[in-house]
Amino acid sequence: MPKYPPQVTQRFHGTPEQVAAGRVGAPPARWDSIVIEPYDPAWAQRFAAARAGLHEALGDLVVDVAHVGSTSVPGLDAKPIVDIDLLLPATEPESGYLPALEGLGYRLVLREPWWYGHRMLVSAAEDINLHVWPQDAPEPIRHRLFRDWLRAHPDDRDLYASAKRRIARDTVAHPGDYNLAKNDVIDAIYARIFAATD
Repeated sequence: MPKYPPQVTQRFHGTPEQVAAGRVGAPPARWDSIVIEPYDPAWAQRFAAARAGLHEALGDLVVDVAHVGSTSVPGLDAKPIVDIDLLLPATEPESGYLPALEGLGYRLVLREPWWYGHRMLVSAAEDINLHVWPQDAPEPIRHRLFRDWLRAHPDDRDLYASAKRRIARDTVAHPGDYNLAKNDVIDAIYARIFAATD
């Protein structure tokens, strides 16, 4: 594996305050509870349909579209919400792409210029999290490395699944804490990923 620069190997940890400050409008209803389900092959089909719609709506503006997150790893238990990384030349100004995404039924819920210009939208059914990044952002590289590592390393896939189920139980009263509570296990897996590149 290639050796990656610090901007890729040093993972950014947002704070609850930063996430709260980035919220746009009402949070998705699915943020009120964490439900972990067994892997469903239909998640890949949902991604394929969404990818086609994004290409049709945005055309040559699309640099890349990737299925990331737990639903992109066969055999991994996950929240039944498909995460998609959409890479564009830039995320500002939003007027260049947001109206087209809204035309597909997506709704902007996070605006995080401090996190590499990240924007997050949810589909009308709230079953897709669409992450919009500028093409040079390091976070999508990490997403793909994590996805590909879990696909190729079933022990870490199972470790991550077990941790997610435990954390979902532990944060049932405070579901907003779920993502931040996964950082320890995610960072441990990233340490193995990047150790393999040395």
